[in-house]
Amino acid sequence: MEQWKPSRVYMVMEWVEGRLLRHILAEAGKIDPPRAVRMALALCDALDYIHSHGVIHRDLKPENIMVGCEDQIKLIDFGIAAKAGARRLTFGKLSNIMGTAEYISPEQIRGQRGDAHSDLYSLGVVLYEMLTRKTPFPGPNPFAVMNARLRVDRVPPRAVNPTLSSELEAILLRALARDRKNRYARAADLGHDLEYPDSLRVGDSPAPGAPLATRVL
Repeated sequence: MEQWKPSRVYMVMEWVEGRLLRHILAEAGKIDPPRAVRMALALCDALDYIHSHGVIHRDLKPENIMVGCEDQIKLIDFGIAAKAGARRLTFGKLSNIMGTAEYISPEQIRGQRGDAHSDLYSLGVVLYEMLTRKTPFPGPNPFAVMNARLRVDRVPPRAVNPTLSSELEAILLRALARDRKNRYARAADLGHDLEYPDSLRVGDSPAPGAPLATRVL
């Protein structure tokens, strides 16, 4: 029997029921901490999976997060994703291949290649926005936002939303550290602290950019 062959090239994709996180934020403003943490934990699982396969998303933002039934999360749009260790990016190509100004990491702004730390920085920005209705570095235009990220310390989330716990603030500030060596190294580590905040010891007066939470063993 002759094998059937398609008449044209096509792509089969999963149909996902849900709404973009951006639409949810537009309607609800900030999201209550338990729900925001639950979604962040699901994003940690997704990032841990792609990072373990050598893929960096590089454009994590609410427009690329689909929220389904019972807050199931789908990470979408891998249009500028890259293999870990991909070639260095130049600032001149920032606008079309390096992500969105409010969410990309400081090292990406400097033209360095993004890695797992960069995706976790973006996740920190997304979680900050879910909890406060704002991003850590607002500005009148994308270049002002990027410049602030390199020169100005981020606003502590509890200064915007005083109802947040000190542990959750410490987790966020570590994820948003300017120097990637001071951030979480793995999505699983960030997920652990979000799931077990009582296991953290929060420092009283940390230096700017330094990790704010250490795990109690």
